[in-house]
Amino acid sequence: MTNSERIAVTGATGQLGRLVIAELLRIAPSAHLIGIVRNASAAKDLAERGVELRTANYEDPAAVRAALAGVDKVLLISSSEIGQRVRQHSHVIDAAKAAGVKLIAYTSLLRADTSPMALAEEHRKTEALIRASAIPFVFLRNGWYTENYTGNVAAAVQQGAVLGAAGQGRISSAARADYAAAAAAVLASRDNQAGQIYELAGDNAFTLADYAAEIARQSGRPVVYKDLPAADYKAALVSIGLPEAFAALLAESDAKAAKGSLYDDSRQLSRLIARPTTPMAQSVAAALAR
Repeated sequence: MTNSERIAVTGATGQLGRLVIAELLRIAPSAHLIGIVRNASAAKDLAERGVELRTANYEDPAAVRAALAGVDKVLLISSSEIGQRVRQHSHVIDAAKAAGVKLIAYTSLLRADTSPMALAEEHRKTEALIRASAIPFVFLRNGWYTENYTGNVAAAVQQGAVLGAAGQGRISSAARADYAAAAAAVLASRDNQAGQIYELAGDNAFTLADYAAEIARQSGRPVVYKDLPAADYKAALVSIGLPEAFAALLAESDAKAAKGSLYDDSRQLSRLIARPTTPMAQSVAAALAR
């Protein structure tokens, strides 16, 4: 990486984006970092640390094109708007091509090319668009974030149960910060990353029964895993206020996890970040401490 390289991160004020920016500031202090944000006022802290802010959102092709002008590398963090992702991502890909971006890194899904999970479809289509663009690319195929579970630790302790439909499926999750470190490592690398496809997952897999037992151990309260049919799990998610379509997607993901879709033992993530991934127990401890 050269001092003149300009690295842009989309969704820079999101949960993953902020962590990527922080890691880049640590490992690549000489880089010119550009945070692409929807609202610059929500990113004043980034500006204070020397990050250039450019305002755009995935729905505005002209703004995205302006935001990527002069950029050498861009991290396209996948949109959170399921069902709209391919169209939104296409705006970033088209803008990157017009800007002559030298590398686009995309946060995809673990084994997106073969995964039976419904979530994989939009990632497959986005990967295809990136390949067709002829922009040099890196696919960061992220597995599950442990925070997908630990965000509900308080409720699990209160109710004495973790609900799911993953059976005895082993889940190789990692902390969001681990995936952010991987993205930063790729963007800051002096090696040619073009064409790399990383299947990223945690070092140590666990079942949801293991997860519930860890919450019980650390909290000192009885917490068990209750495995449900996917339809019942979906209904439970709807009952706590999740939109029906999103609840169905989560339940389907759990059902596929029961068959191994979120298990991976390649340890590509820990090799890429040059350290072990964050243990599930550590993530549980952090969640309980909040």
